[in-house]
Amino acid sequence: MNCLLLSFIVLGLLSEGASTSRPPVINVGAIFGVSTMYGQTASIAFKAAEEDVNSDPTFLGGSKLRIMISDAQRSGFLSIMGALQFMETDVVAIIGPQTSIMAHVLSHLANELTVPMLSFTALDPTLSPLQFPFFVQTAPSDLFLMRAIAEMITYYGWSDVVALYNDDDNSRNGVTALGDELEERRCKISYKAVLPLDVVITSPAEIIEELTKIRGMESRIIVVNTFPNTGKMIFEEAKRLGMMEKGYVWIATTWLSSLVDSDYPLDLKSLNGVLALRLHTPDSRKKRDFAARWKKNKTIGLNVYGLYAYDTVWIIAQAVKSFLEAGGNLTFSHDAKLSSLKGEALNLSALSRFDEGPQLLDYIIHTKMSGLTGPVQFHRDRSMVQPSYDIINVVDGGFHQIGYWSNHSGLSVVPPESFYNKPSNRSSSNQHLKSVTWPGGTSVTPRGWVFPNNGKLLRIGVPDRASFKDFVSRVNGSSHKVQGYCIDVFEAAVKLLSYPVPHEFIFFGDGLQNPNYNDLIDKVTNGVDFDAAVGDIAIVTKRTRIVDYTQPYIESGLVVVAPVTAPNENPWAFLRPFTPPMWAVTASFFMVVGAVIWILEHRTNDEFRGPPRRQIITIIWFTFSTMFFSHRENTTSTLGRMVLLIWLFVVLIITSSYTASLTSILTVQQLNSPIKGVDTLISSSGRIGFQVGSFAESYMIDELNIARSRLVALGSPQEYATALQNGTVAAIVDERPYVDLFLSDYCMFAIRGQEFTRCGWGFAFPRDSPLAVDMSTAILGLSETGELQRIHDRWLSKSNCSSPHGSQSGDSEQLNVHSFWGMFLVCGIACLVALFIHFVKIVRNFIKHKPEKEEEKDIPSPESSRLKKLQTFLAYVDEKEEESKRRFKRKRSSLSINANSSISSTPI
Repeated sequence: MNCLLLSFIVLGLLSEGASTSRPPVINVGAIFGVSTMYGQTASIAFKAAEEDVNSDPTFLGGSKLRIMISDAQRSGFLSIMGALQFMETDVVAIIGPQTSIMAHVLSHLANELTVPMLSFTALDPTLSPLQFPFFVQTAPSDLFLMRAIAEMITYYGWSDVVALYNDDDNSRNGVTALGDELEERRCKISYKAVLPLDVVITSPAEIIEELTKIRGMESRIIVVNTFPNTGKMIFEEAKRLGMMEKGYVWIATTWLSSLVDSDYPLDLKSLNGVLALRLHTPDSRKKRDFAARWKKNKTIGLNVYGLYAYDTVWIIAQAVKSFLEAGGNLTFSHDAKLSSLKGEALNLSALSRFDEGPQLLDYIIHTKMSGLTGPVQFHRDRSMVQPSYDIINVVDGGFHQIGYWSNHSGLSVVPPESFYNKPSNRSSSNQHLKSVTWPGGTSVTPRGWVFPNNGKLLRIGVPDRASFKDFVSRVNGSSHKVQGYCIDVFEAAVKLLSYPVPHEFIFFGDGLQNPNYNDLIDKVTNGVDFDAAVGDIAIVTKRTRIVDYTQPYIESGLVVVAPVTAPNENPWAFLRPFTPPMWAVTASFFMVVGAVIWILEHRTNDEFRGPPRRQIITIIWFTFSTMFFSHRENTTSTLGRMVLLIWLFVVLIITSSYTASLTSILTVQQLNSPIKGVDTLISSSGRIGFQVGSFAESYMIDELNIARSRLVALGSPQEYATALQNGTVAAIVDERPYVDLFLSDYCMFAIRGQEFTRCGWGFAFPRDSPLAVDMSTAILGLSETGELQRIHDRWLSKSNCSSPHGSQSGDSEQLNVHSFWGMFLVCGIACLVALFIHFVKIVRNFIKHKPEKEEEKDIPSPESSRLKKLQTFLAYVDEKEEESKRRFKRKRSSLSINANSSISSTPI
């Protein structure tokens, strides 16, 4: 009994010692501007969280949590002083600061004194845990906010945006992150409008100045990444400047939704059509209960940052609880570095270093709990799990939610938590948002840009050509007036646009020789010399990497042009479809089939009997006339009909092929030249001409591996003709439109072979230019209405040749025996089979029905007997079948009569 009593006393003493090792109060500092929207929200949420943590005395093992708030009053200096004061009072963590500017500063202090610093408002993407290990963002970084905006922009098909922001770390670095996200999606920020700090901006003068600049720019997509005070002023001035009308797109970051949720006075009707984002927090009973509890406070509405403020307190409480339960002690000591510093006014030695700060930080970043904002957990890089946003449309003085964005599933019309248990699917077909009411009350998605109304003309570079001026040329030596096929297409397309495009043409080149088109494209790329290029500009792979082309307005491709002769200008051109062996085999089969039909029909068909001359004429007429009509009704034998049908099929195929080939010969000139196409040109050693400035030169060298020494630069159609006629070049390689125009005047040349490249001509614009898209649509419209063809006919459809050779692509292949040997084989086999069956039938009938006169003769010698039998057989074969049958009947009747006579003459 005494031992048991002693044990209880010892355990009691140990328990008392353990409890006394825990401080009665655990201090947590908070640095906020209490009078600001975020400060007011945070103060109420901190108090509620403190009460809830302390409502269970056992949660912290008897210790109380105390949140001490330092009012920074939107002052950087007071924020620093507040942090220093907290370091003197042994705080285990600091919530804040409110802004990213101060987070960058105070994080150095937190690193030195190893005090964890947690913020749900300083969400600058550049606050890296590598640089600031004791700084923890307890709400999703603005990196995800900017990613959401970038995906919205690509979803709606826009490419250029204007960013409007304050010149502070949070806004500036957020816009930088937006630029990076847009660049990954081939979009960009075309202009950054920087405003003074939110705390110092007092008049709208700077805002009006920037909005006026934006109003004269091309892009109509404006992203406002600022703070509530500045944001309200921006939209007020935008309304006055007429920038809330149809055609504009305004995207506000989370400040606008927080302002509205907090019940701050704001005329939402003036913001009609604006898109805004809000940090998404899943619906839960805990959240609904907290919202009901919040309503008892009438000073400010509950915004999403109130939820994150509440959860931040609980993150610290949970970490302290886990730390204490693991046997940890909260101790503080003086920093040796600070103690060595001497100063008359600063008592730096009073600042305490939190000895267990690294351990508590580890518990914080490994927190895993369910809060008002949903699951609370950190990735290894300290980012929050499942970052997501509500996407809101301001409509008729209120908010209309059009969808969600999450880093897991992208854009959707259902809450993102429904996707977390499924594989991520970020395909474009899986991205959806509800319909939007845009500024001006329209439901049609704005184009996102207009032609800038800044008094400047679009500078369009056009090649100053020395040849083929039907495409592009000066008008009477003017410096800006241009005419030609390409110019007419461009002007017609511009007229179809829904907005004016003031422009001027600027010549590129000296007009003495054709300019280098790659250099022209380069000047569009740098944007210094030209805003676009119009002319006979080929769309080739190398150029598409640096500029955007419109839809091709004419097809093109490289072709080979060479001198030709016309061999079919003689009376025997009709023989050309067949080769001589083909003619010989065809004629032979006509005779063979005729002979077979004669053999099969001779004994049964009167048309195949008579004098030899008549029978030969019948055979020739019968076989050759099968090309025109059938003789099945003139044949009496089954075998004859079979052979005739097969031969008719063969004749039909041959005549069809002959007709098609002859038609091609007579309608498309068949021209002779040693150059048959690009392959024979490559294998030859002749020199090759090309047009000055054309990409054909580089293509032949780089792609076809033709030696540069074989290439000859030519500058005009006259030079083309001269070089081809005198043999300076064996052929010319150029684009099809130039060649067609050249051949319309020079008829002794022709295209050889097929086009060996496929491309087209288009107008060039800088990369991601929206004007290129609209011009492409306009060109398609010209094609659909037939206007594009009419422009082509007006400039390019002309010819001085009575029988132009330009459409010839090479000699047609003659038809030879190899193409038809299968049909000839079938026909021959059918003839042989029919003859064999016919021969067997005749022999059988001959044996069965021997002629009478053979029986009446005396038995001759063996030699004469065989000869006699052959003669008898041939006579039988030549005899008409009906006569053989009548003779056989007479023989049988005679035999029957003789037999009856013998019987009757016999005595009984």
